[in-house]
Amino acid sequence: MDTAGIKAVVFDCDGVMFDTAQANRKFYNEILANFNKPSLDDEQFENIHMMTVKAAVEYLFPEMDEHRPVYEMITTIGYASVIPLMLMEPGLIELLDAIKLAGWVRGVATNRTNTMGSVLIEHKLKKSFDIIVTASDVANPKPFPDQLEKIMGAYALLPRQIVFIGDSIFDKKAAEAAGTWFIAFKQPGLKAHAHAVSMGEVGELLKLRKYNS
Repeated sequence: MDTAGIKAVVFDCDGVMFDTAQANRKFYNEILANFNKPSLDDEQFENIHMMTVKAAVEYLFPEMDEHRPVYEMITTIGYASVIPLMLMEPGLIELLDAIKLAGWVRGVATNRTNTMGSVLIEHKLKKSFDIIVTASDVANPKPFPDQLEKIMGAYALLPRQIVFIGDSIFDKKAAEAAGTWFIAFKQPGLKAHAHAVSMGEVGELLKLRKYNS
């Protein structure tokens, strides 16, 4: 991966910025329980991890022609109660500071929708990013490239001036379609330009001064 021309680093949220396993399981299991359905199995969890809420609802409730009752339940339960269960990845803030020091754009491209703002506020990260693009900000969520293309457009960047850090096949496909660099985070089996298991390793891959002094 050639970092010489990098001008922006973009993060996926779930599985990269945060370990959201406990939070997401609790949230969706509570919804399923209210409709007398069993808790998520591992395959279901892996799939909804990549999806928008709409796609997750359609996937978990295929027998329903009308999903309005599910969305009403989601509104009643609310995601806010599980946001504190999201565990920030160690070293994230230090990496974001180093990216800022390099003069690069710090972005988020996530298939979350209206919960991303609350996540950033709860974890005191609102001022740590220059641009946030959620599934509700584009016509097509990941695996389509729309989110990364929106960031390119906002800063007049070329694809190879962006590094996208993700952990799912949706992230990989979005980066591939957009033509950006892709770092797979904690997913050694995912095809990528580079792999990392910590924020420190990401910093080393990006050749940031803090990590290569």
